[in-house]
Amino acid sequence: QVLLVESGGGLVQAGGSLRLSCAASGRTFSRYGMGWFRQAPGKEREFVAAISWNGGSTYYADSVKGRFTISRDNAKNTVYLVMNSLKPEDTAVYYCAASWIVAGTAIKEYDYWGPGTQVTVSS
Repeated sequence: QVLLVESGGGLVQAGGSLRLSCAASGRTFSRYGMGWFRQAPGKEREFVAAISWNGGSTYYADSVKGRFTISRDNAKNTVYLVMNSLKPEDTAVYYCAASWIVAGTAIKEYDYWGPGTQVTVSS
């Protein structure tokens, strides 16, 4: 069982930055691939970024590549998403998710989800 709680969301102007954090409970956190997804109003949840269990591999959606950076600190049971050059279309609820071993891009590959944190980017 892994419990996930996101934080760091908020309101920011276009071009600004935010850092999201996802704190995980459980002693096996370091074995999980971690991902960030987002869901805008009226849209389906979509993949944003993922990181392998040891941080050696990262993956990004084309829409955020070069602007967002995912990282993790296994000693702190935390995964981060640094978001730079934010755009109004980045507005969404951002979810952290854990996947046993795999760090994939598909929702179905993830076993545990946090409640989400709202990110709003004003123009």
